[in-house]
Amino acid sequence: MSWREPSRQPVAAQVTGSSGPPASRPRSSFLHDLRIVWDERNFRRLFSTRLISQTGDGLFTAGLGGYVFFNSTNFTDPASGAVAFAVLYLPYSMIGPFAGVFIDRWSRRQILVRAALLRSVFVVVTAAFVASGEHGVPLYVAVLLVLGVNRFFLASLSAALPHVVAEDKLVMANSVSPTAGGIMAIIGGLAGLEVHVALHGGQGEYAATLLAAGGCYALAGVVSATMAKDLLGPDREAIARIRGRVLAELASVAVGLAAGARYIFRRRGPTTALAATGGNRLLYGILFLMSLLLYRNYFYAGESANKALTHFAVLTFFSGVGYGAAAFVTPAVTRRLTKPAWITLLLAMAAVLTGTLGTLFSQVAFIVIGFWLGLAGQGVAICATTILQEQVDDSYRGRAFSFYDMMFNALLVVGAVLSVPFMPTTGKSAGLIEFIAVGYAVVATGYWLLGRHSAGRGVGRDSPAAPAQQSSS
Repeated sequence: MSWREPSRQPVAAQVTGSSGPPASRPRSSFLHDLRIVWDERNFRRLFSTRLISQTGDGLFTAGLGGYVFFNSTNFTDPASGAVAFAVLYLPYSMIGPFAGVFIDRWSRRQILVRAALLRSVFVVVTAAFVASGEHGVPLYVAVLLVLGVNRFFLASLSAALPHVVAEDKLVMANSVSPTAGGIMAIIGGLAGLEVHVALHGGQGEYAATLLAAGGCYALAGVVSATMAKDLLGPDREAIARIRGRVLAELASVAVGLAAGARYIFRRRGPTTALAATGGNRLLYGILFLMSLLLYRNYFYAGESANKALTHFAVLTFFSGVGYGAAAFVTPAVTRRLTKPAWITLLLAMAAVLTGTLGTLFSQVAFIVIGFWLGLAGQGVAICATTILQEQVDDSYRGRAFSFYDMMFNALLVVGAVLSVPFMPTTGKSAGLIEFIAVGYAVVATGYWLLGRHSAGRGVGRDSPAAPAQQSSS
């Protein structure tokens, strides 16, 4: 099970509400796109800022996750694991939709510089708590500060991108930037874990890993400072037009999220796609927590925490391979199958593999399950994102995706939290495995019965009311 957060949509759609790359765009490769946009001097600076920062994100996650779940001084219990999930994942969902209100008012270059420095300071505080063995509220407050500021940083990177590449290269830049950043986060995380294991380290080494992440954040701030203060926007006229309306706009965001949710739930195609994604995330949250507990408290209960961490890194690697494979497999498969058929197949196979292999409680079985769930989770997300882009009117698309973004991580945390009363400390529960398998089967069957008839429908055709007739926020 991977620490990596699966992407839901192209960055362009997250920032502007657009539907992403046009269907008529010729196919191209990641390296081809990178070579083209690399010619833009300011893109290279912004891109370097992202790569350095997201390497730090990987190191930070490795240091914090290793300390919380694979600390030699304690054994993780289900409740503390669920709390850690909430701290790691909810800031990205809860803060994200509201960050844009400030990103459209403040110099984005200054946000990058100051957010990087603030994160470095908060990371030092977090590392101090880790080095001292702290496991309580002070540690989680420090982590929340790091992740909250990081949300502003990542959103500013995306909002700044149109200012450093030509318009005809923007789609390529939007494709390259998050992909490369995600790869660097994975590399940083795996490097942090492997260095820690190689040093046979304890909490002091976890603290050092966190400090290395802080160093990456500081370096990212230095690189971003090489860009002109006004280069990344917003322009002064836009700021002048919206000055003094912060509270009203924050309230408008909340109203917009509700409007986006209402719009989705009035349409069968988007609703069922969202339900399939949500069901997968909820069940994945249970299995993710279970896998952490199994590796720490069952497979290696009488052995060193570092050994458990080493083998969990293997599971993380194969889950990441599955995640990456989805980007290649899904476009090829959906040229032959409908998106609802592929979503159903992915979820049905998740039910079969979890039900047949999960009860073996062997590491090989969990690696197979981890690979498939990485592929299935991202494959479902890609298809669901495309369905929303196809069937949600452009005037609602940004709000719909903001709601989708909040739901995506929130349900993973909900799954982990709901499983706590039924999850043994060792993580070994045949009953929960069977529940997860049945859950996947129910989600697959329900989606196929309700979602297949909406395949290929255009905007507004699966609802009596067209977008223009809906109330606007």
